[in-house]
Amino acid sequence: MNLKSSPIEPLKQIALDAGKVVREGYFASKNITHKGTVDLVTQYDVATEQFILPRLAQLFPEHTLVGEESHQGNYGNVFEQAIYIDPIDGTTNFIHGVPHVAVSIGVYERGIGMMGVVYNPILDELFWAVAGEGAYLTLNNTTTRLQVSTQNELQQSLIATGFPYSKVNQGEDFEWVLASMRQILPNCRDIRRLGSAALDLCYVARGTFDGYYEIALKPWDYAAGILIAQEAGALITDVYGAPIEFSNNSVIAANSQIHAQILRTLKTV
Repeated sequence: MNLKSSPIEPLKQIALDAGKVVREGYFASKNITHKGTVDLVTQYDVATEQFILPRLAQLFPEHTLVGEESHQGNYGNVFEQAIYIDPIDGTTNFIHGVPHVAVSIGVYERGIGMMGVVYNPILDELFWAVAGEGAYLTLNNTTTRLQVSTQNELQQSLIATGFPYSKVNQGEDFEWVLASMRQILPNCRDIRRLGSAALDLCYVARGTFDGYYEIALKPWDYAAGILIAQEAGALITDVYGAPIEFSNNSVIAANSQIHAQILRTLKTV
């Protein structure tokens, strides 16, 4: 892909147009069904993905489209070319009227992020990045380049995290989350859990959050967000310090100093 002629503008437009579907649904009555005990889906998740997929297929005919609501098979595979789509990241927020929801689209080649767009249609925040060209936020018709926080002390850092749906089983993931909170919470300024991995990563890119960590993610949750955070200067690994792969499904994102402190703290879990 020639990055200088990459189709980031039409990709952004797809996210903006899909956001109209999400915004309509946010203020409307919803039909709610369950993928799991607390893993919810609405007709707007499905409608938004069905809106996005044919437009992406036209723009990227050679790419495998990996959508949360439609993909069948092993999403952890490294595809030659793939696009990871979360039509509504933060469905629980969407249902409950919490405005922390996003359309997330990440374009990848051989497991490497090429472009990413994350759009919150409720707050009209459009985050985007192209590999090697920086990360940006368009808000109120103004575009600014993003840069991660310069905080260097974990104790003074605002950290974001999330909780896996598997928590209801009170198994290994549940115990890890509780243990990690016991280690991180006393050693940071505070923790936020806002319910959208894509936006949490964008808020790291923006410098709103000093760091972020989470386990049990799916590739569509973070594919776009990790590129945006990385292009804003974040160091990105899994929670064990290894390079991100879609098969390991965990993330730490922060500037290099805070990342090292989060990683060191989580190693005691």
